Amino acid sequence: MFNIVQSMKIKDLYFLLGVVALFAPFIFFDRVAAFYMQANIQLPMLMAFLKFSIIAPIGEVIGLRIKTGQYNQPGFGLLPRAVVWGLIGLTIQAAFMIFSTGTPVFLTFLGMPDAPGTLVSAGFSPEKLLVAFSISVFMNLFYAPVMMTFHKITDTHIEQNGGSLKALLRKLPMGEIMQGINWRVQWGFVYKKTIPLFWIPAHTITFLLPPEHRVLFAALLGIMLGVFLAVAAVLGRKAVAG
Repeated sequence: MFNIVQSMKIKDLYFLLGVVALFAPFIFFDRVAAFYMQANIQLPMLMAFLKFSIIAPIGEVIGLRIKTGQYNQPGFGLLPRAVVWGLIGLTIQAAFMIFSTGTPVFLTFLGMPDAPGTLVSAGFSPEKLLVAFSISVFMNLFYAPVMMTFHKITDTHIEQNGGSLKALLRKLPMGEIMQGINWRVQWGFVYKKTIPLFWIPAHTITFLLPPEHRVLFAALLGIMLGVFLAVAAVLGRKAVAG
């Protein structure tokens, strides 16, 4: 533990303190936590946008630290990335609603008639775990690859526009950017490894949580997506160099 602390630079400590300060009010102040819960109920889509635009870019920043040793740099475009993450958060909120509703219905068709009620039941049971796992599998097979690819494309577009907010107003050259993606790494690492080994188990836990906590947990998991994409970028560079 002492060696880990020694290896951390002062900017890493500042970054860690900043993240702690971001979440501390929701943990230590009941009124803040109550306001947050009420806002989730009354304004779920707006809260999804805010949670993802604020929390998920932390993963982008950590990813940049992994790639370059810096938490920010000219052309990185933290603000437009945050906006894109907010928009992705809206699609994730929608995906949660669609797959958490549709998958239990499909399980009913397969012979598990109590599946819809099992997911919303109190406590834990093997049946509830099976339903949550099934939702996670379907969501990560059908939705996650599209979302991850779109995220990669928008990140590249922002970088190509110097990290400016103008990138959000300029035409997104989908075809050109897709041609430049290292699909060996995108498939071999981002899809083939992170989806079955991390995202499916992680989102199984997500769907075991009460509905009001799922999007927040997903936003926290979004931090890991930024880290994974940074690792993929490093692997891509090594593949090119090799």
